[in-house]
Amino acid sequence: MSEKIYVIHENDEWTKPLIDALEELNVPYEDWFINEGNVDLSEEPPKGIFYNRMSASSHSRGHRYAPELTMAVLSWLEGHGRTVLNGSHALDLEVNKARQYSALESHGIKTPKTVVTVGKESLIQAAEKMDKPFITKHNRAGKGLGVQLFHSDEALEAYVNSSEFEEPIDGVTLLQQYIQSEDSTITRCEFVDGQFLYAVRVDTSEGFELCPADACTIDDNFCLTTENTKEKFKIIPDFKDPIIDQYESFLKAHNINFAGIEFIRDEQGQLYTYDINTNTNYNADAESKVQLYGMKEVARALANKLEKTLV
Repeated sequence: MSEKIYVIHENDEWTKPLIDALEELNVPYEDWFINEGNVDLSEEPPKGIFYNRMSASSHSRGHRYAPELTMAVLSWLEGHGRTVLNGSHALDLEVNKARQYSALESHGIKTPKTVVTVGKESLIQAAEKMDKPFITKHNRAGKGLGVQLFHSDEALEAYVNSSEFEEPIDGVTLLQQYIQSEDSTITRCEFVDGQFLYAVRVDTSEGFELCPADACTIDDNFCLTTENTKEKFKIIPDFKDPIIDQYESFLKAHNINFAGIEFIRDEQGQLYTYDINTNTNYNADAESKVQLYGMKEVARALANKLEKTLV
C-alpha cells in the first residue's frame, strides 16, 4: 500500500493520541510536523489522505508562522486534487474568530455580540458602547488566550494602558458580550467526520482557558486536565438539542470534517455559540468513564477514507 494518511500539525503532545490510535489500527501514516520549511509548488504532492490539525495557538509554542505555511501546503494539496480533511477553509476559520462568528450568523446560529477592534484607542472607544460586563479575547487565539472579563470601562482602560495588556498576534482584539451561565458551565459538542459524537459539559468556575487535552501547555491553575481534583469535564453521550442538526449542517456547508463547537446558555436559557475548534482534542479521563474515545473514532474515520481511495 503506497498511499497513507498524512497528519499535519505543530504540536506533538496533542497529536500523540491520534498517532497511537492509527498504529493500533495498523494504518499507514506519516507525521507532517509543520513549523518552518518550504514547499515547492512546482512539484506534485504525494497521494493519500491529508488531515490538517494546525492550531490557532501555535504562536504560544514558538511556532509563529506555522498556520501561514500550512495554508500554503493545503492550497498546494487542494490544487492537485488531493483529499484534504479540514482543509484551507477550515484553517481560515480556525485562525480568525471574527470570520467564525460571521459564518455562524449567516447560517442562522446565534453568537454573542462582538466588535472587532484594532488599536488600543479603538478598543476603549468600542467598550463605551457595550453593555457591562463584557470580555476581550484575541481574534487568533486558542486555549482562551487573551480572555479577560471587565465590569466597567475604567477597568478596561486601565488594563489596556498597563504592562499587563496582551497584544494579539494578529493585532485584532475582540470585544464581546459576556454571557453569564446559570451553573458556570459551557457545552462542547464533538463531531467526527461531520457527525455528532458526544457533548461534554465543562465547569468554567475556575477560569476561561478550557483546554481539553491531557497534555496541555498552559498554566496548571487553568488547564482543565485529568490532574484537577474537581471534575471539569463530564461527557453527555446521549445529549440531544436542535443545535446539533444546525452544527452538522454548518460543518457540511463549510467542508469541516472534525471539530469541537462550544456554546453557552445564559440564565434565560438562550444558547450562544462562541467557538469552533478544528484541531479538537479530547480528555481521556472523561472519555474512560463512558467508554467513548474521540481520537480512536477520528483514526477509524481516517482509515475508512483511506480504504475507499484504494478500492
